[in-house]
Amino acid sequence: MMSSTPVAPSDHILVVDDDREIRDLVSAYLQKNGFRVTTVPTGRHMRQTLETAGPFELIILDLMLPGEDGLTLCRDLRAGKFKAVPIIMLTARGDEADRVLGLEMGADDYLAKPFAARELLARIKSVLRRTRMLPPNMRSTDEARYLAFGNWRLDTVERALLDQEGTMVPLSGAEYRLLRVLVDHPQKVLTRDQILSITQGREAELFERSIDLMISRLRKCLGDDAREPRYIKTVRSEGYVFAAQVEAQDE
Repeated sequence: MMSSTPVAPSDHILVVDDDREIRDLVSAYLQKNGFRVTTVPTGRHMRQTLETAGPFELIILDLMLPGEDGLTLCRDLRAGKFKAVPIIMLTARGDEADRVLGLEMGADDYLAKPFAARELLARIKSVLRRTRMLPPNMRSTDEARYLAFGNWRLDTVERALLDQEGTMVPLSGAEYRLLRVLVDHPQKVLTRDQILSITQGREAELFERSIDLMISRLRKCLGDDAREPRYIKTVRSEGYVFAAQVEAQDE
């Protein structure tokens, strides 16, 4: 049920899909284009293979799987030791809610079935390129329940912003992802390209046009004066820097 084809050293892709025909077609096409490919049919096989056959540079993960579905697996991957491995989610449904939820769970990109193999290849190359443009010190920090800064705490489990009294301040999914990127990399100037590389896949172009607007909204949520911000500072001609000290807290 599982197949692995060793070739010359190259990027190793893990394909998780219960449809054998799709696994075989994707595997053959990616191998033809220079990738090493391992395919598995279920989440249980995925977990075993990550431990025994890696490392992997990218995971292609089907949404509709027997047992644990792709969203659950994606969430668990992002919370564990394989959280840095990029994920492209496959879905048989083009439903907007599935796409958004996949990105919220931490997928780097998504692709609706049926898809052209050439498009999947382009997505893989794009995700790998974006991932590799980040220097090592730009990777996300180890997971903690809370990231505290100033008078605020960011709850990474509930994906919520909490004030000093513990009152939740509503954030959209995109606003949470942007704030999380900034808080994960305090005292570092982030260009828009770097922010896009960490946060978005398919919607990067749309997100790029709205970064400044969401920065403005986040400043309002944090009570940050745009003229003299305490938390999110603009670095002219470069990007943004999260200027506050951040403390990871488990409770």
